[in-house]
Amino acid sequence: MNRIINKQRGFSLVEMMISITVGLFVVAALVGVLVSNSRNAKTNENVTEFFSNGRYALEHLRGEMRHADYRGYTWPAPQAATVVIGNECLSTGKTAGSFVANLSEGVWGNDGNPYAANCLSSGYLRGDVLVVRRVAPQTLVSPASLVPGEIYFRSSFVQGKLFQAAASSVAATGDPVVETQGTPLADFLVRTYVYYIGADDSDSTIPALRRLSLSGASMVDEQIVSGIEQMQIEYGRATTDLNTAYYTATEIQAGTDPDRDWQDVNSVRVWLLARASQSENGYQNTSTYSLSDITFDPPDDSFRRQIFTSVIQIRNFHPDVAP
Repeated sequence: MNRIINKQRGFSLVEMMISITVGLFVVAALVGVLVSNSRNAKTNENVTEFFSNGRYALEHLRGEMRHADYRGYTWPAPQAATVVIGNECLSTGKTAGSFVANLSEGVWGNDGNPYAANCLSSGYLRGDVLVVRRVAPQTLVSPASLVPGEIYFRSSFVQGKLFQAAASSVAATGDPVVETQGTPLADFLVRTYVYYIGADDSDSTIPALRRLSLSGASMVDEQIVSGIEQMQIEYGRATTDLNTAYYTATEIQAGTDPDRDWQDVNSVRVWLLARASQSENGYQNTSTYSLSDITFDPPDDSFRRQIFTSVIQIRNFHPDVAP
């Protein structure tokens, strides 16, 4: 009887405690692996996100800058025109109508916000402001109808001029330029953009690359890509030895002939700082970032960041063309 009872005896208390301890170590190891995998997945997701946003923003600016200063068939400076729009971007001392009509300056910039009194009175966060002017690549000729209110550039080899389409306007008829233009002759839709760093549409705590875009008779705000925290631009001009020297906007504006300096810009050097949209537990970012002539020091936080930079050639620039 005693032998039967001994055979049915279970684990002792010591054996149970050892088993539980070993089990806890195994569970803790598994939990550690799961937490590590989850953290790595979160890190990879954040890195993928801001790398994608940074590259997209850079490619977008590259595409726009390559088309900057495009004026259809016209090489000479556009004829004077008065084109007044709503919410126009006017820096200090500029008169109404001068912003959009200044198609001679395909690229223009400022090291701050020059439009705080009008089109960028709110929404601007930091960094440089970049202006891109050009015409759309599509030619419009009779009998194509023009969109009432939109601003067009009537272009020929001899000259060109901006005008605003009226109701029932038809492309390349009714010459708005006094002098005879000859052929070829076509109309091009005018494109004007003001790029800046603002806030994301869906979350004001997330920075974004935004722009004001000429639409009809006003400048309309739109988001380009989320997660861009800082933008700095330098502008390249050919030197007498045929090299290219780069300047900040302030340095160009301080030149001896500022009305012509911007028209000599043949390339731009862009710095963008991309930031993840979500903070990351266990990660501390105390870094500072060098972009152009500034050192950007964001608050110490748990967001990952990365600088993206590129030199972009302006393929259509018109050097030394007085307005």
